Amino acid sequence: MIRFMSFSSGSCGNCYYLGTEKGGILIDAGVSLRRVKKTLLDAGLTLDSFSAVLVTHDHLDHIRHLGSFCKRLSRPVYTSEQIHRALARHTFTAPTIGPCRKIMNEGQTVEIAGMKVRYFVVPHDATQTVGYAIEVEGRKFVIMTDVGRMTDEAVEYARQADTVVLESNYDMDMLMSGPYTYELKMRIVQGCGHLSNDECASAIRRFWHPGLRNIFLCHLSENNNTPQLAYQCSLEALQSLGVQKGTVALRCLPRQTPSQMFTL
Repeated sequence: MIRFMSFSSGSCGNCYYLGTEKGGILIDAGVSLRRVKKTLLDAGLTLDSFSAVLVTHDHLDHIRHLGSFCKRLSRPVYTSEQIHRALARHTFTAPTIGPCRKIMNEGQTVEIAGMKVRYFVVPHDATQTVGYAIEVEGRKFVIMTDVGRMTDEAVEYARQADTVVLESNYDMDMLMSGPYTYELKMRIVQGCGHLSNDECASAIRRFWHPGLRNIFLCHLSENNNTPQLAYQCSLEALQSLGVQKGTVALRCLPRQTPSQMFTL
């Protein structure tokens, strides 16, 4: 049985759990260890239910509590060499990341907790940003939390997956009519920021395949989106492909609160 949950998914913090009876991993550490412990306990798990942390990039909402994880748990932290160099300099991670450092090379598959893990680079305005393709118990799971635009490589990984976690950050009308400065709006929309609902829907049209079973929409903006808008946009993409209702489970992950524990 494969289990997945989000502890938080948005600019206030990002952290996700993926695991089986054999063990599990966290993806990002943007929420406190105390919160992770409580949420896992509520789901019948413990801190021993994960044995490593994967990091997608060095923005604070993804690594705010990683230093504490390293100091108190000493679990290995896997990511690319470029991201690790940034973590070694970052105020929140530099003092404690060293002993936990595990470098992944592009194209390399690493086995962690019985899972086969590899990363792929996606456009975003961090030092470097990666998505992860994870194979576990014959199933394939892909997560892309911050994506300025979809690349052919990202689409290809998603096209092979049973479950895809993909950013659906903003509604274009809400963003453009909202209070953000012009510079920030341009940062978001110009290819190295975030995916809009429409861009997420376009990606779904590109990577949908008959074996796809779950789509989780993540990193929804609190100011420039609603779960209803994000969900409807992606639902219409599936409907335009003729996907029958119930074939694919489409869900929005909560911004600031834990999701339920999903069985994939």
